[in-house]
Amino acid sequence: MEVFGLIELTKVCEAMTKLKIFGLLLIAALLGSCDGKPPLDNPARGTIVIAADESFRPLVTQLTSAYSGIYPDAHFKVIYKPEQEAINLMLKDSARMAFTTRLLTANEKAVLNQRKIVGASTKLATDGVALIINQTNTDSLMTIDELKQVFTGKIKQWSQLKGGNQSGPITLVFDNNNSSNLEFVLHKFEIKNVTGLRIFTAKSNREVIDFVRQNPSALGFIGVNWISDGDEPLTAELSKDLRVVGISPKTNPTERADYFQPFQEDLGMQRYPLRRPVYALSREAHPGLAGGLVNYVIRDAGSLIIYKLGLWPSVPYNREVNLRK
Repeated sequence: MEVFGLIELTKVCEAMTKLKIFGLLLIAALLGSCDGKPPLDNPARGTIVIAADESFRPLVTQLTSAYSGIYPDAHFKVIYKPEQEAINLMLKDSARMAFTTRLLTANEKAVLNQRKIVGASTKLATDGVALIINQTNTDSLMTIDELKQVFTGKIKQWSQLKGGNQSGPITLVFDNNNSSNLEFVLHKFEIKNVTGLRIFTAKSNREVIDFVRQNPSALGFIGVNWISDGDEPLTAELSKDLRVVGISPKTNPTERADYFQPFQEDLGMQRYPLRRPVYALSREAHPGLAGGLVNYVIRDAGSLIIYKLGLWPSVPYNREVNLRK
């Protein structure tokens, strides 16, 4: 009986030990759930912050809205800033991802590396910087060389353009001092100093459009997705009373066919000189909502939205057609 009692006592002690361990694990789990950290998001659920250059507002708005329509528990808080500020928000962990026209620099990559974060970059589409003028201005054709001379200060008047019939100085209009539109043009023409140029900056691409509509001497620079969605009523409203300038890569074009506008085919076939990439930069460290959005754009119907907006998607949407007799 004593041996039996000892065995029973041992079983009781083992049970109590297991109960204590379970209790400790339960307490640890409860404390873990109460440490103030929100649960990790996944491709179908959660809330993340996205930073995007303001010139991509129509594109980002439609992509995130469509994704949330498929996954009602997926929410995006989008912050529209000039490109450099958008990238800085991502580097500082104030945004999970950023929509930009360029990849990270070596110094920017080092910021992520110091925090042992493997960043990701995905090219989503080919966009273009559209040049817009007032409807009363009939000087709607320009060579890329003439545009460069405008930014180097050699051409200051509309009348200096070949075949120009508009009088007055050329006023260059951008959405922001640090906008991707301005940075793109300055980088393309290797312009380091804009002192002496007649440049006006508005607060958004839409205000650039409004300024050009009211000023016949203005030459505005906007993201083409603002005026390229043929199915969007806002596009028709914004495009009213405007002309889109045709740009020729040739120094001495001889016919109208030598000039190209930022239409979808000319972007995709690389004929429009002021084309640029659209990237999604991410610092996401787990399979989350940012990755879900990117996969939707490049592997799912998101590319159809890019088509609809008049841009050229990096990965075309595959359509399967079944033919029946």
